[in-house]
Amino acid sequence: MNDLETFLWLIPFLIVSLVLHELAHALVATKLGDPTPRREGRLTLNPIAHLDPLGTIMFAVTYFTTGLMFGWARPVMVDARRFRHPKQGMALVAAAGPATNFGLALIAGAFLVHGSLHGEAFQVAARAFLINIVLGVFNLLPIPPLDGSRIVGAMLSDAAYARWSALDQYGMFALFGLILVFQNEFFTLMDSAYGHAANAIFRIVGG
Repeated sequence: MNDLETFLWLIPFLIVSLVLHELAHALVATKLGDPTPRREGRLTLNPIAHLDPLGTIMFAVTYFTTGLMFGWARPVMVDARRFRHPKQGMALVAAAGPATNFGLALIAGAFLVHGSLHGEAFQVAARAFLINIVLGVFNLLPIPPLDGSRIVGAMLSDAAYARWSALDQYGMFALFGLILVFQNEFFTLMDSAYGHAANAIFRIVGG
């Protein structure tokens, strides 16, 4: 199977995983008292509401240029002032996305280990597993505005958190710069992180 054919097979799993990731953010924020996701139409499984064109294209660009994938969906808008504890609320909202991806990876991993899958069925489960490992690990990077930065933010003082959150508008540029300057090192590090996460999940499911 060539790279293009493999990527075309990955697309549906990528879309489903991105949508569920963003929906998890929206559901937790709504549960904690913020009506913004509902008002913005994010409590839906409709991919159009969640996908970011440039972020989706980046998955293809990085896949064909590096063999790995990185990109993003449209962030769920959240008003932390609606939460009883804003920093902790934002951390919970942020953690919901990667947690959803790791949950999906656990399900796919269980099928890979215990499902007696063969041929195309095995490939389907393997692709679902891979996509969700990538999304879960990448989004935990502690770089604003990725989910990992919100989790780190919950441990900061209010003043430090305000300064940390202000970095959101620069974080993705910093990440792009990091990738451009240290491309080999960055993807080697991420590949190692993906491997450790995959091994951890296989141990959990008894692989």
